Amino acid sequence: MITVNGRSYRTRNVPVVGICLDGTDPRYLDAARDVMPKVAAMVAKGASGVARSVIPSFTNPNNIAMVTGVPPNINGICGNYYYDAVTGEEVMMNDPKYLRCPTIVAAFANAGVRVAVVTTKDKLRRLLGTGHNGICVSVEEAGKPGGDAWHIVEKIGRPAPGIYDPEISVYCIEAGARLIETENIQLAYLTTTDFVQHKFKPGSAEANAFYARIDEFIGRLDRLGAIVAITADHGMNDKVNPDGTPKVQFLETLLADAGFPEARVILPITDPYVVHHGALGSYATVYLSGDRVEKARQLLEKVPGVELVLTRPHAAERFQLPADRIGDLVVLANESTTLGRRPSWHDLSVVESGLRSHGGLHEQRVPFIFNRRLHPAYAEKLAIGANNYDLFDFACNGTKD
Repeated sequence: MITVNGRSYRTRNVPVVGICLDGTDPRYLDAARDVMPKVAAMVAKGASGVARSVIPSFTNPNNIAMVTGVPPNINGICGNYYYDAVTGEEVMMNDPKYLRCPTIVAAFANAGVRVAVVTTKDKLRRLLGTGHNGICVSVEEAGKPGGDAWHIVEKIGRPAPGIYDPEISVYCIEAGARLIETENIQLAYLTTTDFVQHKFKPGSAEANAFYARIDEFIGRLDRLGAIVAITADHGMNDKVNPDGTPKVQFLETLLADAGFPEARVILPITDPYVVHHGALGSYATVYLSGDRVEKARQLLEKVPGVELVLTRPHAAERFQLPADRIGDLVVLANESTTLGRRPSWHDLSVVESGLRSHGGLHEQRVPFIFNRRLHPAYAEKLAIGANNYDLFDFACNGTKD
C-alpha cells in the first residue's frame, strides 16, 4: 500500500491508467454510444456511473484533485488563474509552488513504481510532474520544434497535432498506450483537452467522430490488460442568448456602475487557450473593500443569470476551497450564463459563433467508468455519489482482479 494525503492505494499486478476526458459531459458518451463499441464493451464487463467534479468546474482544480485524491482546500489549486493578494499580481496557477500536498503519481514513483503522465495541455505539465522523476510530457510541447517531448513523437511515428486539432487528444491516449507497451509503465495518468466540447454539442457529427477516435485507443489500453478508469474534469453547456451571441454578465462593469469602483473580479477559467472560451465561465471571485462585501453580495445576487453569491468563509466551507486563494465573494452563474470582467477585457470575437463553457454547478456531472467490476462497497459508493478525485482510489482499491 502507498499512502498519500491520508489515503492509501494498492499497487496492482497490471498497469493502472487514469484518464481525464476533458470537458466530457456524460451526454457526449450517451450520444456517441453507437460509435464507441470498445468503451461499451468495457462498461458491460466493468462498471459505470456519474461522479461530481470539484467547484470551480475548471481544468486545473479538477486535474490536480484527481492526481492528489483530495479537494482544493488541501491541495491548494482552486483555479487556472488567481489573484495573489500578497504580491498584488494576477497569475496563472500552473507553478508547482502553488501545490500544497504531494501527488499520487509522485508517491508511486518515489516508492519505485514506474509512472507516466501525458497531458495534452502544456499548462498542466509542471503541476502534474511535481515531485517525481517519472515520465511527464505534454503533447502540446511535443508538437513544437525542438520540444522536450520528442520521444513521444518517435514512439508514435507521426508528428503531434496542434492544440486546436481534435486529434491532439487522441494522440494523448495513444501515447499512453505506447508508453505502457514499451516502458513497463505501472501507473499512468492521461488528460486530454476540451476544444471539441467547447465547439460542438453532444451528438453532433464532429463530437461523435472525435469520440470514435478516442474509443479506438481506450480499447487498446483495455486490450493491454490495464485497469482503465475514465472520468472528466467538468461538463459543458451552451452559454448563449436566443440570437446565439455569448450570454455574459460583466461583473466588474456592473459593480463599478453601482458604486464599487475598487472591485476586482477574477475569472479562474482564464488560461492560454482563449479560442476555447474567451475567458468566460460560470464562476468568478470578487475582491472588495471589507466593509462593502455584504452590499455587493446583495447587489450581485439580483443580477439576472447569477445563481449563487457566497462570502469567502461560506464558499470555502461549501466547496472545500482554500480561503486564502479566493475573493471576498464567490459568484456562480446558472446553466446558460457566463461571468466576465468588463467587455474590453475579453476578446469576444473568438466565441462570436457560439459559446459553450463551464465552471458552475451545472457542469459538475462527469462520467465514472471502469473496465473491471467493483467491489460491493465501491459499487455502493458510486451509486450514492462519488467524486472525480476518487478516481485512483476506485482504480487501485475498488476494482476486482
